[in-house]
Parts: sequence; C-alpha cells; structure tokens
Amino acid sequence: MKIAVVGTGYVGLVTGTCLAETGNTVTCVDIDQRKVQKLQSGQITIYEPGLEKLFDRNLKEERLLFTTSLADGIKDAEIIFLALPTPPGADGSADLRYVLGVADDIGKLLQDYKVIIDKSTVPVGTAEKVHAAIAANYKGEFDVVSNPEFLREGVAVDDFMKPDRVVIGTTSERAQKLLTELYAPYVRQGNPLIFMDERSAELTKYAANSFLATKISFMNEIAQLCERLGADVDMVRRGIGSDDRIGKRFLFPGIGYGGSCFPKDVQALVHSSGEADYDFKILNAVMEVNETQKRHLVSKIKAYYEGGLTGKHFALWGLAFKPNTDDIREAPALEIIDALVEAGATVTAFDPEAMNNVRGVIGDKIQYAETTYDALEGADALIIATEWNEFRTPDFDKILATLKEPVVFDGRNLFEVQHMYEKGFHYESIGRPLIQLPKIV
Repeated sequence: MKIAVVGTGYVGLVTGTCLAETGNTVTCVDIDQRKVQKLQSGQITIYEPGLEKLFDRNLKEERLLFTTSLADGIKDAEIIFLALPTPPGADGSADLRYVLGVADDIGKLLQDYKVIIDKSTVPVGTAEKVHAAIAANYKGEFDVVSNPEFLREGVAVDDFMKPDRVVIGTTSERAQKLLTELYAPYVRQGNPLIFMDERSAELTKYAANSFLATKISFMNEIAQLCERLGADVDMVRRGIGSDDRIGKRFLFPGIGYGGSCFPKDVQALVHSSGEADYDFKILNAVMEVNETQKRHLVSKIKAYYEGGLTGKHFALWGLAFKPNTDDIREAPALEIIDALVEAGATVTAFDPEAMNNVRGVIGDKIQYAETTYDALEGADALIIATEWNEFRTPDFDKILATLKEPVVFDGRNLFEVQHMYEKGFHYESIGRPLIQLPKIV
C-alpha cells in the first residue's frame, strides 16, 4: 500500500518505519525542515532500540520517504496517519490545534477517497471534529478512523511489529476492509484486530494508560505504607503479582511515572470526565499520589542530612523517565534536580542517552559526566533515578572508593538491601526496610 504519516515524533517515526518494513511505501511528512533533512540523509532523530536498523534498511530500499510537503506526501496515499502532538493545556485538556490544523489542510488537498487515521492520543469526539474539518473543504468520500497507538518507549518496535491487539474505531465497512489488509502481517499469530466505534476506540487508549498509571500509584502508596509498618514492598509485590487477576507488570514502586503518555493522558481523561459532569475520583488521587512520590526520595535525602543540603554534591544516575529511551518529558529526575538545587546542593548526572536532551532544557544548572563512574567524583552520595540495565550490577567497590561517603539513595530499588548493608553502604530505597548504619553527616 501507499501510506502517508504526518508527524515524525516517536509515534510517527516508529509507525512509518514499521509499516515500510512489511513492504508498504511510506511517506512521512513534517514541517520541521531540519529534521526532514536529517532523516532524508539517514540520521535517525530519536533513540529507540531496534528502530535504526529498520530505518536504514527501508530508507535504502526507498520504501521510507520524507518530505515537508503535505500535498506531495498524501497525493498517492490510500491511508493517511495523523501522528501529531496533542500537548496538555493548563486545564489538562488535550490541545488539538495541530490535529485539526492538518485536517483542515488535508480537506483542501483531497481529490479522491482516502482513510484518515487518528494515531495520536485524542479525546472522545475527535474523529468527528477531524471529519468536520475535512468536510468543510472537501465534499467527496473519505473516512476518519481512530486507531490509537499502544507503543511503549524502549520496546516500541516490538510493540508495533507484534502487537497484543490492534484497536480500530470505525463504522465504515470500506475502511475496515482496508485496515484489515494493512494490519494482516502484524497479527499473523492470532492477536486480535478489535473493531469498534470511533468514540469507544478513543476512550480505550485513555482508559488503558490511566489504568496502568493507577497500578503504579497504588504500588507507590503500598510502598509508603511498607515504610511506616516495617513491611517489604518487594515481598508484597511478589505476593499480589502471582495472582492472575492482578498480574506482575506495573507493580514496581519508585519515584513516580513520567513520559509523554501517562501524565498527559490521565489529565486529559480527568478533564474529559469533568466536561461530562463526572468527577473521576480515582484518577484525581492517582495524579496526587504521583506528584507526592516524585518528591519522596528528596524527602529521604533531606531527612538524612539533618543539617541541610547547602554545599552537598550529589551524583545522579539516570535522567530519562524510563530506561531505553532518551525521552525526558515529565521525568522524575528533573524534579529531583530542581529540589536539590533549590536546597543549595549541586549535581553531576550521567545517563546513557538523555543528557543532550537535558542540556537543551536546563543547560548548565547541573554538570554532566562522561561515564557512570565519573559522575561519582567528589559526590557526597549517589542518587539513582532511572533503572538502566548498566546500573544494575555496578562495581560496588569502585563506588565505595569514589564517593566521599558510602551513601546511596535508590529511587528504583535496583539493589538488594542486605547486600548493600554488607558492603558497608547506607542504602535507602522505596518501600523496603532500612538497615541502619552509623550516620555520616
């Protein structure tokens, strides 16, 4: 098939590349001329494991094309994916200006039947708004479909190529037939294509992300309770995760969720609920718990250094909101940095992929290390904010030799409490017992 993907962010670039991988000719459209030039020259613009290999292959085979011209991009396409940003407004609502702006432009360019797909995460009723925007300028036949993405950063290629399910919102038999053909290579193992109406599909995406955010906040509350009652959250997690009705995933406590999806989608669903005159009490609590949890590790640090943090210097491992991505949107590490600097401390950070993005946001507010262990030089303590695999089995003797004092604050529970105690660390984690060493202040 000939396909257009409008927008080349995480969703758009992964979608376009993976669609090209099964033999389609995909033209990706973006208004950012510099980005398009990079992509045309073979420079991938995001970090996503496994994507670069597919990108290089399909670019070479000329199945993956890039342009700044919407007219050229959609001219021969049978299907047009809209993978555009929907940033949150001050009230939590999803900003649809980019989606509706492109829909208006598409309406002026259409000459024959096409399927326009909302791939972006959008509020209920957006398909109708997109249809109206196109119909204002084009009186011929077309269909607007909701096909929300369920791509997890860090494993997005696998998620697209081997999806758990594909949700498609359309009442059009013509569109349904076309999309059944498009997605057939990706569901050969029997994972379902789930067809439903457009509004249900739009709500499904928000419901899925909000439910996962709820699991995370619930476990963070359990972790808070464990710290107060002397229980171990790891034991509790294993105990409940073995129940098939609950499942093992998204039960790891930490310093709160971040990224481009969960914070935005929970806010948007709460806002949509308010517009429907419904108070979504659980999700309001989920957001409150998440904001509290982002500050929890800093509270531990301040409690340990009773004399205050002025003049203290910390090593920080991890800046991305999760491992295997360079995405720092809503990253808890950034809130930790803000709190430490505000309290008079300094920070040297290391992250395998996200440091350039952080530099672009906060500049020289902190220092940046070349390697994991360089970050430890001159530090009073180590803080862990992202669970990159390379942090899981470090050289503990080297950490002891480099830090001024053997103090670690772990926001991701990477290490065993007993092991850290035996190594001689003062080690604080989330929701697990603290084996107290003599305090060093």
